[in-house]
Amino acid sequence: MSETDAKAGWLPWPPLIYLSAIVIAVLLTVFYPLPWIVGLLGDLLFVIGLLVVLAVIALWATAFRIMIAARTTIHPNGMPAHLVTTGPFSMSRNPIYLANSLLLIAIGLAGGMAWFVVLAFIASFAVSKLAIEREEKVLALNFGKKYRDYQKRVRRWL
Repeated sequence: MSETDAKAGWLPWPPLIYLSAIVIAVLLTVFYPLPWIVGLLGDLLFVIGLLVVLAVIALWATAFRIMIAARTTIHPNGMPAHLVTTGPFSMSRNPIYLANSLLLIAIGLAGGMAWFVVLAFIASFAVSKLAIEREEKVLALNFGKKYRDYQKRVRRWL
């Protein structure tokens, strides 16, 4: 792969994909609602959903703080200045995308909207194909062996 091929794409796919997933999930929930669990189990899923939202906020805050401290880009199409491998990046190579996907699941659980859960998996797949694979090529080109070693140690999602 040439350096030109490995440059980040011009369209910021991740935010567009997650925003589209939210809009589609809302529309499907309004026009084609799926059945949801009620009663005690439904209440438990609501609480789990709220707890996951708190975890998502903590994950976002930690990941962004570490990236800013490392003086590297947080923009999905930006060229990274430094390889960040600490904090949540020591458990997932993509903790921000993981948090975005978990947020969709959390909304679905807390709001009793199954379409959010379904769209979370579809959005995660789309982000992998349209953004993460390209980002990985850019990182491998920029950081070489250091990034390839990191890939061996840390999984893409979890």
